[in-house]
Amino acid sequence: MNAFLENIRARLAKHALCIGLDPEPNLFPDFIQAQEHPIFTFNQAIIDATHDLVCCYKPQIAHFSAVGAEDELEMTIDYLKEYYPDIPIILDAKRGDIGSTAEKYAIEAFGRYGADALTVNPYLGPDSIEPYLDYEDTGVFVLCHTSNPGAGTLQALIADGKPVYEHVVDMVLELDTDTPVGFVVGGTAPDIIAHVRKIAPESLLLIPGVGTQGGDFNTCREAGGKNAIINVSRAILYTSQGKEFAKKAREVAQSFK
Repeated sequence: MNAFLENIRARLAKHALCIGLDPEPNLFPDFIQAQEHPIFTFNQAIIDATHDLVCCYKPQIAHFSAVGAEDELEMTIDYLKEYYPDIPIILDAKRGDIGSTAEKYAIEAFGRYGADALTVNPYLGPDSIEPYLDYEDTGVFVLCHTSNPGAGTLQALIADGKPVYEHVVDMVLELDTDTPVGFVVGGTAPDIIAHVRKIAPESLLLIPGVGTQGGDFNTCREAGGKNAIINVSRAILYTSQGKEFAKKAREVAQSFK
């Protein structure tokens, strides 16, 4: 079996929670901001405090690259690989480009960073997804229906009798690949989660938008079923700016059961 799929299913048997690592250095405690590598130090503390409560971690690449901290993203992934090798890492990059460029993005995600899975934008068609499917023991999550307020503007448009996001599901299910390809479905629309689950009963669903954006953990878990990965980021990461910030983060993570 694909190693990513095997690991994530084993973790999902115990926990549906994914913690998104979306570093905002201005929200870190002062003593963390003073460190040589503040983002890595913050992430390390969060990981050590919550590793037994999660099915995976999801670092958001823009939160690192925006402040020139790609090296701290590498450090974070290396730390997880060394100390918690059974916990999958989903790199949230939402890459989407023509095939030749997608090949480079795939090298970045799976070669440079060593991620176990990647989020991609499928709106250039199946040939823009295929380069990500050539890496053994990895996974891909395509954007299906996202959690932002304007998601429905395009994703819910009716084309040939059904919404565009449903065409995305159909396209993915027709791919000839052994790589697990799941769907990103926002937690702010549990009815759409349930609909995607109905038409893709065995697929992995990555469900962001829970917590600060308003999605409810238990509602999303019920709609998404056993293969649903429920992501929570800011609601866990920035519970406290005190010295016990990691302990407080763990307490909040424990509440998402």
